[in-house]
Amino acid sequence: MITLYGFGKCFNVMDASPFVVKVELFMRMANIPCQVKYGAKYLKKSPKGKLPFIDDDGTVVADSEAIISYLTDKYQITIDAELTAEQQAQAHLITKSLDEGLYWCLVYSRWIMDESWPQTNDAFFGSLPIALRWFLPNIIRKSVEKNLHGQGVGRHSPEEILAISDKSLSSLSTILADKHFFFGDTHSSFDAVVYSHLCEFISVRFDNGFESKFTKNAKRYQNLVQFCQRIEDKFYSEK
Repeated sequence: MITLYGFGKCFNVMDASPFVVKVELFMRMANIPCQVKYGAKYLKKSPKGKLPFIDDDGTVVADSEAIISYLTDKYQITIDAELTAEQQAQAHLITKSLDEGLYWCLVYSRWIMDESWPQTNDAFFGSLPIALRWFLPNIIRKSVEKNLHGQGVGRHSPEEILAISDKSLSSLSTILADKHFFFGDTHSSFDAVVYSHLCEFISVRFDNGFESKFTKNAKRYQNLVQFCQRIEDKFYSEK
């Protein structure tokens, strides 16, 4: 059986990482059985030092897009069979935009915004021994801040980053319009891609009722909210 390695359920979503959610949802869509092992400890086992990765009876594949490509080829998955060449090209370009653009806005919203940091700190480091909690969270937060600056998003003001994320959300809302899924009435792997990013903004829940500016903004797009609910009703009956 295939083993998928991820970080774990967090904030009321299936994984704290949209890339893990993407692969796990794709496998649900494709009816590929798997077991999931959670924990940051698996980072050191990953060929690329990141999660997710899969182990398919000894064949180890890392990177969400590489995993989906591998699974599609090996198991002859046909959920994208009805997509035209143009739709496949659009899906590829939008996927890159989300993975390399909107994702970093999410990282900023969780790790750098002072209003969100207490929630992130508690979720990721709340179970650590008190001695480690004194210094480790801030060390990792500074590392994330450095990565954001190097990537480019971290060089913008908070208002500019919110606007960057809103441009992606507005574009997705326009593309979806009143369709059930992004390319019509039938789901495709691209819907797994989009949901994996949207759920991290729209589906998150905190016990104290906290909602970040990014979540509040995302929820303005009712068709995107309905899309997330549609995916969850269809593929996450346990939620």
